[in-house]
Parts: sequence; C-alpha cells; structure tokens
Amino acid sequence: MVDNATPPMTSSRPYLIRALYQWIVDNGLTPHLLVDASMPDVNVPSQHVSDGKIVLNVHPNSVRELSLENDWISFSARFSGAPYKVIFPVRATLAIYARENGQGMVFPEEGNGDDGGGPPSPPSSDTGGRKPSLRVVK
Repeated sequence: MVDNATPPMTSSRPYLIRALYQWIVDNGLTPHLLVDASMPDVNVPSQHVSDGKIVLNVHPNSVRELSLENDWISFSARFSGAPYKVIFPVRATLAIYARENGQGMVFPEEGNGDDGGGPPSPPSSDTGGRKPSLRVVK
C-alpha cells in the first residue's frame, strides 16, 4: 500500500526571517526583530523588555556573530554599554521589519505548537466587504 500523504513541512519562519533580513540590509536599512521575551528559553536583557516583548536592532554594525539558524537566533551586542549574549528560539520572533519605513513581516503568535507553516485558513465569509489590512509594529 502506498501512502500518498504529504510529509509535514518545517516552519517557514526561519527562512522568511533570513530572506527579509538580507532584503532590508541590501536596501541600506536597519533590520529590527520583535521578540516575545516571555517565551521559554529566551535570553534577552530583561531591563529592555516592555509588555513581555523586546525590539532588537540586528544591523550588521550593531551586532556581532549574528546567527539566524532554523531553530535559534543568537548574537552578541551591547545594551546600555554592557556586552550581552542574546539567544532565543526562532518561534519567539514575532516580526522583522526595517526601522526606517516599517516594511517587513509580522508572524502569527504560536499558541498550541502551530508554527504558522500549515495551509492558510479559508477566507471568512463575514468580512463585511472590508479588505485585509496590515499594521506596522514599532
């Protein structure tokens, strides 16, 4: 018997983060990551966390040893003059955007282990004629 089921795909989040990071830097802008600091295994400077989130400037001139892996993001940076090793799981990344114009991508928050890599939900018939909209996270 042949199993025609499609194997589960890995999360697209790390690939999108790397692509958008490169796009932002190639355009001479400053990439920022919005990170959910309340998630487990997130190591960020707690004095810079606000409402459980932190915005991190990851421009090549601002960080050292930036690593954008499939499971983890890490780098070294200075916060208030003190060196700090930042490391967090990719799933804690809520958005990546350019500081100067807000262009980038917001990722869905993960609640039940869903990484947002599944098929899109069918459109709701109760849209009231409104078009979908994006909001800029600053």
